[in-house]
Amino acid sequence: MAAAQGSSVVSSSAKVDFLKLQNGSDIRGVAVGGVEGEPVNLTEPVTEAIASAFAAWLLNKKKADGWRLTLGITTAGHDVLQFGLASTPAMFNSTLTEDEINHLPVDGAIMITASHLPYNRNGLKFFTSAGGLNKADIKDILERASRIYEDSSHGSTQELEQASKGEVSNVDYMSIYASDLVKAVRKSAGNKEKPLEGLHIVVDAGNGAGGFFVDKVLKPLGAITTGSQFLEPDGMFPNHIPNPEDKTAMKAITQAVADNKADLGIIFDTDVDRSAAVDSSGRELNRNRLIALMSAIVLEEHPGTTIVTDSVTSDGLTTFIENKLGGKHHRFKRGYKNVIDEAIRLNTIGEESHLAMETSGHGALKENHWLDDGAYLMVKLLNKLAAARILNPNVGSKVLTDLVEGLEEASVTVEIRLKIDQNHADLKGGSFRDYGEAVLKHLENSISKDEHLCKAPKNYEGVRVSGYGGWFLLRLSLHDPVLPLNIEAPSKDDAIKLGLAVLTAVSEFPALDITALNKFLQQ
Repeated sequence: MAAAQGSSVVSSSAKVDFLKLQNGSDIRGVAVGGVEGEPVNLTEPVTEAIASAFAAWLLNKKKADGWRLTLGITTAGHDVLQFGLASTPAMFNSTLTEDEINHLPVDGAIMITASHLPYNRNGLKFFTSAGGLNKADIKDILERASRIYEDSSHGSTQELEQASKGEVSNVDYMSIYASDLVKAVRKSAGNKEKPLEGLHIVVDAGNGAGGFFVDKVLKPLGAITTGSQFLEPDGMFPNHIPNPEDKTAMKAITQAVADNKADLGIIFDTDVDRSAAVDSSGRELNRNRLIALMSAIVLEEHPGTTIVTDSVTSDGLTTFIENKLGGKHHRFKRGYKNVIDEAIRLNTIGEESHLAMETSGHGALKENHWLDDGAYLMVKLLNKLAAARILNPNVGSKVLTDLVEGLEEASVTVEIRLKIDQNHADLKGGSFRDYGEAVLKHLENSISKDEHLCKAPKNYEGVRVSGYGGWFLLRLSLHDPVLPLNIEAPSKDDAIKLGLAVLTAVSEFPALDITALNKFLQQ
């Protein structure tokens, strides 16, 4: 990843709406042309303005004295450490690592990534030692960037000229970060040098940034890694989308485990803040299963504590956490930042929580500074394996699979997206959000009249209902004019009954596209 260099932001006369680049707690835009209907809006001048704005924002936060800042802001007069190819969690870690020789810790870090989005997209994530920035911080930075961009366009760069040009240094931070992961696994195995010796573990990096895990983590621990695949970065993602929720991606790592007769398979998303696993029998350990597995590990270490998850986790997971593991399940809202922030909040009011996890594969632990780190999650699994192999050198991934024994899983799991037509007359000039809320309110009222259905007693997002041996959740998307509907049931007939209950209520809203729901019900 290149740092922006030069004495000022590149001039441009083009008008840019910077706030449209905000995507919750990070920035996303189109960086490469060639896709019809998607004009480039994340240009070099725009990116340099954003980087300079981050520097200015940090100065206000840090009141810094001789500080160092990573990635892309020499134009604002600050020193830069270029890490090259890196993972998102590593960038946050660089604000915590104590290493004077390599000028660490840094005061702020920028990760350039659009995760698994198409090749023409790119984005920025920002970190300080307090963690990832929130929505308000991103809005502040984009407003600053807009002013810097406008000043540059008119030949005024006063905000930038207050500081001298910074210096750029290259640091192999991924080796530093990976060595800490290796130390953690060795510590769990009584400081044995190669605690994974003899274990065959394959990695699928999906042509993202996770290839380092093979050479820098698994091999030093003694694991056999032959059969690992798609380790070289390629933003075109020629093999499959690097996404632990994607069926094609999970099929690829499952096949790799089978073909190589491996003990364990590990798969990462593009920037390694999410992950999943596959055991030696080909059983996928993702979504509810991965949360159940991590909950089992965490509740062994911290009995009785609270596990915070997103809103679409299953009723079976709640039963598993509370009845089998003796913990407490706090099902919150969709969005990994929401889940993490809620776990932090619970701790501040005296409710102990050590794990915040979303079904997407984002998982954060209190012991790891509440950072959603896919590599660290996998290290927790490796720790369990390494510790078990001290007692039995022949033990394999069954020790992990056994931890989720008893998790009740639905036979039918489906997500259907009901889109809101923002141009429909039924919105009466209002926002899609107001319309979506009206749909949810009407559904809630209609459910109360159905004796077969029971609204969840505690729910923080949308309308969640149990019935016919399963459940459904209809909620409003965080960013889009869409109402996602999740249904889980023991059979297709039961799933259809739940779907019909939703259809009866939402059919009264003509701006809502129910085509996908009708298609599911007619299959």
